[in-house]
Amino acid sequence: MSEQLKQRLSQLTESSSIGCLADIGHGIEKESLRINPQGHIAQTPHPAGLGSPLTHPSLTTDFSEALLEFITPVFQSPDESLAYLSNLHAFTFRQMDREELIWTSSMPCVLDDDSQIPLAEYGSSNIGKLKTLYRMGLSYRYGRAMQTIAGIHYNFSLPDSFWDMYKDLHHSELSLTDFKTEQYFNLIRNFRRYSWLLIYLFGASPAVCKSFVRNNKDHGLEFYDDATLYMPYATCLRMGDLGYTSDAQADLYVSYNDLENYALGLTNAIQTPYEPYKKFTSEDGEFKQLNDSILQIENEFYSTIRPKRVAPTGTRPLKVLRDQGVEYIEVRCLDLNPFLPVGIDSEQIKFLNSFLMLCLLRKSPPSDADEYAEIEDNLKTVVNRGREPGLELKQHGKSIALKDWADEILQEALSISELMDDIHQDETHSQATKAQLAKVEDSTLTPSAKILQRMDELKTPYFTFAMNQSLANSDFFRSQTLDSDVMTNLKEMAEKSNLERQAIESSDNIDFESYVKQMNAS
Repeated sequence: MSEQLKQRLSQLTESSSIGCLADIGHGIEKESLRINPQGHIAQTPHPAGLGSPLTHPSLTTDFSEALLEFITPVFQSPDESLAYLSNLHAFTFRQMDREELIWTSSMPCVLDDDSQIPLAEYGSSNIGKLKTLYRMGLSYRYGRAMQTIAGIHYNFSLPDSFWDMYKDLHHSELSLTDFKTEQYFNLIRNFRRYSWLLIYLFGASPAVCKSFVRNNKDHGLEFYDDATLYMPYATCLRMGDLGYTSDAQADLYVSYNDLENYALGLTNAIQTPYEPYKKFTSEDGEFKQLNDSILQIENEFYSTIRPKRVAPTGTRPLKVLRDQGVEYIEVRCLDLNPFLPVGIDSEQIKFLNSFLMLCLLRKSPPSDADEYAEIEDNLKTVVNRGREPGLELKQHGKSIALKDWADEILQEALSISELMDDIHQDETHSQATKAQLAKVEDSTLTPSAKILQRMDELKTPYFTFAMNQSLANSDFFRSQTLDSDVMTNLKEMAEKSNLERQAIESSDNIDFESYVKQMNAS
């Protein structure tokens, strides 16, 4: 452990305010496809009983009408967040067609052509049509298949009581808002340096259905069987070339050294036209995308982590972030674990909190373009070959064994986990980190290895494995008893969301074309 980290941990341990770390906040955003009994993407509309996806705070859609998104409020307790997420699933199953299922895996199956992947619809309001138009632009730019990939976004925040204490330890003269923003960017830079470790530990997409890559001749995958493609040591194909990749973004350099440079990089991408996208501009008055820039909006920028701030509906998130500073960070590189009912569990959450605290507390020097490229290369290596024996990565231009680097990071995370255990008066955080150390010692314990093991044991293709898990989840959630108060609350939330959508639709006072121009000019 570095002397800097030892000193920082010692200062925190000696602080009388250390108990504030019991109030670490987190929220979960989980995407999952609705599918029909044959494993194809559901063609039915978003279930009416779920309310309006435009305005519902917890039950909405992502790219497709069939791509559900479950969103929890901010919780301090992992068990509370998981219980809330479980209730959302149980409620959703009660509103869905009896024969439909929720696909448990990140990589979709079975895909037909793009016309069978319906875009999400959000009603007749300008903001609703804007959301669908943005997705239309994504479909032209990248194809719809890529947008059906699902994952978990983990939102992490620290209470102001922590930031007050931490600011005093730094003897910082910055305002609290500016200090928080500076430190969150320190966390982000370290997260990017070490995010390959999360890919190794939690990656759960080592294989895909052949239908997903039917139009991609350069995928570099091997045949597992007639219906499945894979890489023997792959961890998370979702985060590789098969996943959220973009030629337009390939050379896009966005600095994470501070908020101003980050915002400037994204603003330039939003304002810079990209020649190949010009062919998707509106014809005969019909919009095909929001604009022809490298990015239509900031959300189109693909990254393993984002600085975030809650932005009111209709405002530009990047402007709000720039004006008011970072409120929380969003981890975006987590696969759905198909062995878990909601794709994530308490052990993973507790480890993530220790890992993210390590990223904050560890020294985080500014990053440059060379390190940016090294980070991307390490990520790609672990995506495709993460469980390969003796695999080496690059650290400041020098080779280092994945196992050695992972051990170093996890031993430091364990020190933070032990501090968290002292605060919570249990051993669950250190146990969570020790479980990750075991995966480094034995790669067969990782989710990606377990998926291939199950396929081998059952002599079954990826589709059958994932379908079996989806059927088991359906049985689990359909048999789950929902508390009457929970059911009443979720029904009321759905009804309220419909009323809010209607209010938005009735308040529009300009035509859609003018609204789009106004948005692009902001």
